[in-house]
Amino acid sequence: IKKELNLPIVEIADPKATLDGGDVLFTGREFFVGISKRTNEAGACAVAAAFPEFPVTPIPVPNKLLHLKACLSMAGPDIICVGLSPEAQTLIKNIEREATFRYTTLTVPDDAAANVLYINGTIVHRSEYPNSNDVFGERIDYPRKSCKLWEISKAQGLLSCMSILVKKPKSKRN
Repeated sequence: IKKELNLPIVEIADPKATLDGGDVLFTGREFFVGISKRTNEAGACAVAAAFPEFPVTPIPVPNKLLHLKACLSMAGPDIICVGLSPEAQTLIKNIEREATFRYTTLTVPDDAAANVLYINGTIVHRSEYPNSNDVFGERIDYPRKSCKLWEISKAQGLLSCMSILVKKPKSKRN
């Protein structure tokens, strides 16, 4: 896929840097990098070095959470979906305080349900959380797809953990 899409690979220069993709939230205009058990400040600096055209803000992740996207993610253009736990609410308050841009929040009762994917105008969310599904149904006015992740969730797997979203350039096919 790297060859087909001609994607640049950026090596992290600092051997002490740790960076987990679950700690990197890209809003489309800026990055928030969770400082957690899996990502350190040097990892956040590596993101800043790789994307100098975007603001990059480190955000401390509470110890109870595996990583930043365990309780929040992008649910649409400028919409951050966030869980209702005290840890999730602390994270979103820190993001709102540090953000360069303004975002709308979509709060759902379940932290794991807040890990969604926004793909080509559609939100993909988990179906196992009926109360959160009700919120998506009431507040989201664009297409929605739900999927079951019970087995994956036993290993703390989330939607964003199982996907790599790549914007494929439009090209003519011969």
